Amino acid sequence: MQNITRRLFLKQAAVTTTALSVPAAMAAKAHRPPNILWISCEDISSHLGCYGEKYAITPNIDQFAKEGVRYTRAFTVHGVCAPSRSGIITGIYPSETGAVNMRCSATVPEPIKCFPEYLREAGYYCTNNAKEDYNFKTPQAAWDESGKNAHWNKRPDEKPFFAVFNFTGTHESKLWNSADFDNTHPARLEKSQRQKPENMTVPPIYPDEPAVRRDLARLFERITEFDYFVKDRIDELKQAGLYEDTIIFIWSDHGDGLPRAKRWLYDSGTLSPLLVRIPEKHKISDQAKPGAVNNQLVNFIDLGPTVLNLAGIKIPEHMHGKAFLGVNLPPKRKYIFGARQRIDELYDMVRSVRDERYRYIVNFMPFLPYLPHLTYAEKCNTMKTMRQLHAEEKLNPVQDQWMADHRPAEELYDVENDPWETRNLADDPGCAQIKKRLQKALTDWMLETRDTGLLPEPEMIRLAKLYGGEYNIFRRQPGGQARVKQLIQLAMTSSQLKKANQLRLETALALAGDDPAARYWAVLALRKNADAEGQLRHFARDENPSVRIAAAWSLALSGKQKEAVSILETELKQVRQQEEVLHFAMNVLNQCGPAAQSAMRTVQAVQQARGDSKYIGRLCETYLKQYDNPK
Repeated sequence: MQNITRRLFLKQAAVTTTALSVPAAMAAKAHRPPNILWISCEDISSHLGCYGEKYAITPNIDQFAKEGVRYTRAFTVHGVCAPSRSGIITGIYPSETGAVNMRCSATVPEPIKCFPEYLREAGYYCTNNAKEDYNFKTPQAAWDESGKNAHWNKRPDEKPFFAVFNFTGTHESKLWNSADFDNTHPARLEKSQRQKPENMTVPPIYPDEPAVRRDLARLFERITEFDYFVKDRIDELKQAGLYEDTIIFIWSDHGDGLPRAKRWLYDSGTLSPLLVRIPEKHKISDQAKPGAVNNQLVNFIDLGPTVLNLAGIKIPEHMHGKAFLGVNLPPKRKYIFGARQRIDELYDMVRSVRDERYRYIVNFMPFLPYLPHLTYAEKCNTMKTMRQLHAEEKLNPVQDQWMADHRPAEELYDVENDPWETRNLADDPGCAQIKKRLQKALTDWMLETRDTGLLPEPEMIRLAKLYGGEYNIFRRQPGGQARVKQLIQLAMTSSQLKKANQLRLETALALAGDDPAARYWAVLALRKNADAEGQLRHFARDENPSVRIAAAWSLALSGKQKEAVSILETELKQVRQQEEVLHFAMNVLNQCGPAAQSAMRTVQAVQQARGDSKYIGRLCETYLKQYDNPK
């Protein structure tokens, strides 16, 4: 096998005088590198029995945990599937590759590859069953087979394999039938495995209501289905005599599908289960002892590099993921970083850093609601209940804070003492040094990785075409890293509007210059500034559409909704222009309040011309429900 390191090869071979006397074919089989199997699922957080979940019925996973190591601080880089999976398959932060927006189509240039490509080059047979969802087109070289029939058992004789099996039964959409709970139990469960909603422990961020209890109970039932799925995959290995030849990982892509979990950067959205079993013959020193609990910080972009390391393959230098098992391990992580950008049809930008105790968050668009109307998420029965109780003023203060129409610019949580992250310490003088340290770590990371999310999406797409991919924008542009630093400063200034920041705002405008992305952030920094309306009207005529739309957004936030609607209609009437521009304009229009109703005919024309674009279509539907024959 090419690229198998000599040290690991000798470790795995364990050559003895007796072994030298056996036939060459048998010796080759004994010396082969490990098979590696991933068993993944969707949307479960750490709701497993081995993680202490009282009502979880997961005997097979719990037994697996006794045979391997259980990681307690493993985090996805993004709280929703496509960006999360993009980071996993490349070993690179999606904010670096431009794959940070949900269901985008990033262009991934050389030298970036899907990590199974390196395994295949080294002689592995690689299969994926079946979800990809990488936010970019899967390269042909990524898999030997990817699809519903892909399986390691199709490999040529003697080839080691890397195989992925993903269980979709725990996806948030599988909870939507919980309203008819008694008639919709998963078919595979025994009666004794059916959950009782009245037994559930309701987290403090949700109201204790029947709909919430049914959602939780249904989630646990789906997790038991996953436990069966794990058993099936392990039984296949055992029946083939390969269990002791195969390193197995079990994990979930992010948090569960309830409000303020999936899609968000709190622990409820990013802390995920991770279990690893390494057979005795492939162990290195004392790693992965049976029943071990590991508290080190792990980011899911580390999964691919760890697989490469276990296979004895050199980890590419461009990967930011770090191996946490195998030989020659790097220093353990001090911080976990995360990103949230456009989620389905809705624009946003949030960045987070977490150490072993504290989480710091920057909401770069603090004028957005915590839980904006997201078409897909609104189907959740818990979400429907929270909307209703909020309207009736029946949520308690902890629950109601997530229904606010805006967010703080900064959030800081002591996760050790506040595991649900409900007490924001960002303005606590006693935490000032902690916040300062974490803020520096976060901005240093954004600079090091050249965060593409600092670009408005229409501008990112335009520049990606010029430079051969989003990843290249800040690498091939003259002064790319300096530009990133400037944009970070502008974005931070824009997010934290205070009277004392007036000088910073003037500096922001001076720095904007000829850079459309800089002007975009500078214009957003002018919101709610009565002295800046003239400047906003000037920027509403900017040559760049993202700047014009940002100017309309700031005018709307400054109370000039009618003027904002007029500017946005000018953009929307150009129905054949760049899709991302129309998408951005519709986002802002839906936040313009009653004044937006005057744009009815324009939106109807957009829907007719571009309704085949899923997200533009959703935004048009949201608009029409809100303004067409309003009550």
